[in-house]
Amino acid sequence: MEEHLSKILKVIPDLEPGNRFILALDGLSRSGKTTLSNKLYETLKEKNVPFYIFHIDDHIVDRSKRYNTKHEDWYEYYGIQWDIDWLKEHLFTPLRKTSNLSLPFYNNETDTHVLKDINLPETCLIIIEGVFLQRKEWKDFYDYAVFLDCPKYKRYQRESDKSPEYINKLINRYWTAEEYYLKTETPLLKADMVLNG
Repeated sequence: MEEHLSKILKVIPDLEPGNRFILALDGLSRSGKTTLSNKLYETLKEKNVPFYIFHIDDHIVDRSKRYNTKHEDWYEYYGIQWDIDWLKEHLFTPLRKTSNLSLPFYNNETDTHVLKDINLPETCLIIIEGVFLQRKEWKDFYDYAVFLDCPKYKRYQRESDKSPEYINKLINRYWTAEEYYLKTETPLLKADMVLNG
């Protein structure tokens, strides 16, 4: 992980006043994205670099909008777990210039959202961490995209729940959606940097 951290830090430029650098940290489930973003958080804070990290999973929709929708399981995850167009308009589009954002943050335990105000420095590094970040609706908003490539067997070993019911969910919902993403959006080819997870 330290080697990954070093490689990413090398591509982050010294920012001119008033500029922002937007970095995508993409990868499939359990590939190590959150661990790496936490390492970046610690390092950037230590170096006094102005930054903000967005976790795309903080902005998923209510369960009623992504389960039992009459769509296939994989599409509920890939196509409607996030309000793709809303996030494009209210998160991705304003990122370059806007200082104040209001975004709904999802609480998994209560299945509710809390609206939070985010104040971004005029000059800063913005990191967006999550799955499916290089989908066509969002990919053009980044200055640099990193993809964490991790074999499925290794990602499966990191799953805490291995019950038969959950394994079916992995196969029918998550892995099928991920295969669709890999095939249609080719994130490994489009990423500026590919790291082994």
